[in-house]
Amino acid sequence: MTTSFTQRYAEYIVNHPWRLLLISLLVIVMTASGGRFLQFSNDYREFFSDDNPELLAFEEIQDTYNKADNVMFVLAPENSDVFTQKTLALVEELTEQAWQIPYSSRVDSISNYQHTVAEEDDLIVADLVTGATRMNQSELNEIREVAVNEPLLVHRIVSPRGHVTAINVTVQLPGKSLNEVGEVVAAAREMRDEILVEHPEMKIYLSGLSMMDNSFGEASQQDMKNLVPMMFVVVVVVLGFLLRSFTATISTVIVIFSAILFGMGSMGWLGWKLTPPSASAPTIILTMAVADAVHLLVTFLHNFRLGQDKKAAMQDRLRVNLQPIFITSITTAIGFLSMNFSDVPPFQDLGNVVAIGVMIAFVLSITTLPALMMVLPVRIRRSNVTDPGQHPMMKLADFVIMNRRGLLWGMGGLALVLISLLPMNKLDDQFVEYFDETVEFRTDTDFVVENLSGIYDIHYSLQQGESGGINEPEFLQKVELFANWLRAQDRVMHVRTVTDIYKRLNKNMHGDDPSFYRLPESRELAAQYLLLYEMSLPYGLDLNDQIDIDKSSTRLTVTFENLHTEEVLAFEKKISNWLIENAPEIEFAGASATVMFAHIGKRNVKSMLFGTTVALVLISFILVLALRSFRIGMISLAPNLLPAGMAFGIWGLMVGQVGMSLSVVTGMTLGIVVDDTVHFLSKYLRARREKGLDSQEAVRYAFNTVGVALWVTSLVLVAGFIVLGQSHFALNANMGVMTAITITIALIMDFLFLPPLLMKLEGKQHA
Repeated sequence: MTTSFTQRYAEYIVNHPWRLLLISLLVIVMTASGGRFLQFSNDYREFFSDDNPELLAFEEIQDTYNKADNVMFVLAPENSDVFTQKTLALVEELTEQAWQIPYSSRVDSISNYQHTVAEEDDLIVADLVTGATRMNQSELNEIREVAVNEPLLVHRIVSPRGHVTAINVTVQLPGKSLNEVGEVVAAAREMRDEILVEHPEMKIYLSGLSMMDNSFGEASQQDMKNLVPMMFVVVVVVLGFLLRSFTATISTVIVIFSAILFGMGSMGWLGWKLTPPSASAPTIILTMAVADAVHLLVTFLHNFRLGQDKKAAMQDRLRVNLQPIFITSITTAIGFLSMNFSDVPPFQDLGNVVAIGVMIAFVLSITTLPALMMVLPVRIRRSNVTDPGQHPMMKLADFVIMNRRGLLWGMGGLALVLISLLPMNKLDDQFVEYFDETVEFRTDTDFVVENLSGIYDIHYSLQQGESGGINEPEFLQKVELFANWLRAQDRVMHVRTVTDIYKRLNKNMHGDDPSFYRLPESRELAAQYLLLYEMSLPYGLDLNDQIDIDKSSTRLTVTFENLHTEEVLAFEKKISNWLIENAPEIEFAGASATVMFAHIGKRNVKSMLFGTTVALVLISFILVLALRSFRIGMISLAPNLLPAGMAFGIWGLMVGQVGMSLSVVTGMTLGIVVDDTVHFLSKYLRARREKGLDSQEAVRYAFNTVGVALWVTSLVLVAGFIVLGQSHFALNANMGVMTAITITIALIMDFLFLPPLLMKLEGKQHA
């Protein structure tokens, strides 16, 4: 941007404020109206693109068998004994009521478990529990004996010691409305609350994929309800304290609010859905929009306090700040746009909408903001400072100049030490831990995992390939061998396989002789047993969730304890290798939400490394062009790159777990931390080129002219992301905390490392 252009632009802005305000109002209102099209999706599948291989595999298994979406009621009686008249009667009642939950397609519990016994030559298939209130202790003990020894029930529907039991409701969502999950959860909670009123001695926990889906939405909506207002309060308080001008504070708030309305309205017009990650966009836009306004206002108010005319002060500050503000906005937007390299669509949406918000904040900061300052009364106390050397920024500049050698090596050494801690971070994404302990789903699921069964599982579709082929003894033997191998593995809690049904039926058809609890020896027998059993099953309790329609494949589900991402991936690979080596004739496919999140976390780290590299190249190119110095552009890389590495080193030391959200932080913060560097370097080069100062005096000039704005904007940014760090949704909270750490380190490096580096490498050279 040439000096003549910026001069003419600044003159136009200060001379036509009402025209600019009217245009701004019309544009904001029209764009914000798109907000009416915004819809919130809490489906965990939104985290995966349509061509995600793990999602495609999971959907294929879901299409072949019943879907895995579910709500699980877990009952924990006060006396820690499920097998009493009262508790079993409640299980019967709740099992019957659960069919009324919207979209329910199957209900499984110990009461309706289809128990089989032999009576002479007949196979009797009936509910395990019928009329619990009429049972005597002997009958209750017999039910306990069956339940805790049945592989299909123990560690899935009932605990081994019989102190908790579950009613699992499978739901088939038609996918016609975004409110379907909410309907399911609302009905389940209402059912739970009614039971608790009548049975205060009972504790009921709700878990399952539908509960998780709903928690995504509830946590995000709670954040939008609480965090955005909290951030507004923080911004108003901080800006009011630092700017010491009511008009400047209100004008900045108007710009921020307008940027949010524009960004979210654009999202609606573009047809993007709100998801848990993208729901944090208002908070981030709010935070980012402050920077441009503060850089302009701090210097404007400084000149105004020194006695300069209001128009002249604004015109001068627009002329000086227009280019650096534009550069910082572009680089910030590029940083957020690098999130498009993420394999997680909600993060792509978040990056895009924040980039839109950042750029409209820039436009508003150089149009609406100065126009507001022109038409509104600005009452400030005139400054009596005659000695600029007494300003805290000048004292800091003197300290940095006097200790430049020690600071250069000290801060450089600290950066190397912290970066060396990077390997302490381990990839870990457990979707239950996406929520903190204040979220009901998290606490309920933790109880379920500890007392009954895990929520992390993998579904395997094992294909024989021939119609009716699952009845082949050789195939069944391989499936049984596979199931037994899985049960012997460490951390495995439960294996659900159809071979357990075949073995039980074989025993039943031989007079319940325990020695015949084994697989049928011929295909004909297996087919007959299965047909006889299926014909006896009631509606909704068929075997479609374990056997495909053609009876050419079967689903085996392995459930395990909470595993870290790398452990899930290693376990999945170990299982695949076993099947390839020991059952090469069986075609198989393994998938689940657990596998999907494990793969997306690792893949996202790799894709964002590439995205960050692209952003770095673009930003570096822009800096070299804007600063008109290849040497200065290269020098700027150090304070731009080191903060993210140092922040991850601190994270490795304090936390050590890097998940899906943190993988986007480097690219996102790269554009943010460049802001301070650009503003400092632009003032430094201005002193070198226009005023002919040497490197030391140029550093002092930069501190004096832009130092206050840098720490004010950094303070607001850190405050904003710390507020985001209070989110109950861990993806947003971790991203907020890590970004706040990175920005803090970036400010320290820009004040204590960049100036010594400039003085060391520039010396007396001309810039």
